[in-house]
Amino acid sequence: MVLEHALITVRPGTQAEFEVALVEARKVISAAPGFLSFAIHRGIESPERYLLLVGWETLEAHTEGFRESPAFAEWRSHIQPFFDGPPDVDHYDPVDVPS
Repeated sequence: MVLEHALITVRPGTQAEFEVALVEARKVISAAPGFLSFAIHRGIESPERYLLLVGWETLEAHTEGFRESPAFAEWRSHIQPFFDGPPDVDHYDPVDVPS
């Protein structure tokens, strides 16, 4: 599994609306081939910042399959109006740490 990590900052005062928009956005992304999981966390010290974690079968499932599909534009149409700048997105592979 590849984990997409996105830090999203929304315009102050739009958090509640952003969270409502996430309901529809999640429906879109969860239907994408290679999608595995979705989690979103709101910042405690900075409540306008969100940490989005999306699990994908492969990096290409996200970067090619989803981002190059019409579903990506639909996904962004739900949440981008609330952005206060572009999200910071990167990807991670799991590390097996023996116990």
